Amino acid sequence: MSILDVIQRSAEFLAKRGVSSPRLQVELLLAHVLKMERMKLYLNFSRPLSEAELNQLRALVQRRGHREPLQYIIGSTSFCGIDMALDPSVLIPRPETELLAERAWTFLNGLGNTPVALDLGTGSGCLAIALALKAPRAKIHAVDVSANALALARQNAARHGANIEFHEGDFFHAAPPGLRCDLIVSNPPYIPSARIQTLEAEVRDYEPPTALDGGADGQDFYRQIAAQAGAFLQPTGRIMLELDEEGAEATREIFSGEKWAVEALEKDYNQLPRILVAHLTSS
Repeated sequence: MSILDVIQRSAEFLAKRGVSSPRLQVELLLAHVLKMERMKLYLNFSRPLSEAELNQLRALVQRRGHREPLQYIIGSTSFCGIDMALDPSVLIPRPETELLAERAWTFLNGLGNTPVALDLGTGSGCLAIALALKAPRAKIHAVDVSANALALARQNAARHGANIEFHEGDFFHAAPPGLRCDLIVSNPPYIPSARIQTLEAEVRDYEPPTALDGGADGQDFYRQIAAQAGAFLQPTGRIMLELDEEGAEATREIFSGEKWAVEALEKDYNQLPRILVAHLTSS
C-alpha cells in the first residue's frame, strides 16, 4: 500500500469513529511512524510502506480510533514553539495557555534585576519552561502534587536547558519557606465536577482527572489561590491565571472578595474571558 492509500483508508476509519480532522490525524501519525515531516508526505504519496511500517501505523490508528489523544500516542506536543514530551500523567497543553505564557513572560521581561515566578500545578512543565526560556533573567519555581508529572517536567526542562526549581506538593504547601514572587502563574483544574462527563472522549477518558476537576462549581483551586497567594507575592507583584470562560465572573468575585484588585479578564482567540490578572490591594 502506498502512503496515499494508507492515508485515505485510515482517515475513513477514524471518521467513522467520530475523530475530528481524521485526515490530518492520520498524516501526523504516519509522519511520526516514518520520522518524516508531515508536508513531505505529499511529495512521497506513491511510496510503498513496508509491512513493519503498516503494522506500526495500524496500531496507532486503532488507538486514535478509541479516541486516545494524538499527543499521548506520539508522546509529545508543541507549546509556544517548544517541543514537550507528554504522557497520560499530565494535561495536554492548549493554545489558550500559550496566551497566558506570553502574557507572563512579557511581564517578567519588563521587570529589573532577577524577577521570581512561581508556577502552580506545573504538569508537563510547559508554562514554567516557556517562562524560563523566554524570560531568561527570571528565577522560576514550579510545583505539582504528582511525582509522575514532576518527573516528566524535569525531563522536559533538562532537554531544553531550562533552569527551574521543582517542588513536590500541594500548591503553596510545596513552595520554599520565605519565597516571595514577582509573579504567580497557574492553569489550575477548573472544570465543574459534573461537567467532566460531558466532555469529549479524548478529555473525559484519557486526561488525568486531578488536572481537570475544579470541584462542584469549578472554583475550588481559585479559592485556595486567592486566600493563600498574597503571602507569597511581592507588593508590586502580579497573579495571572487561566480561567474557565463559564466561571470567569465567579472567579473575579472570589478574588475581589479576598482583597485583590482584578486588573483584567483578558480574552482568548475566541473572544472569551481566559486570563485573570490581579494584584494585591494596599488595604
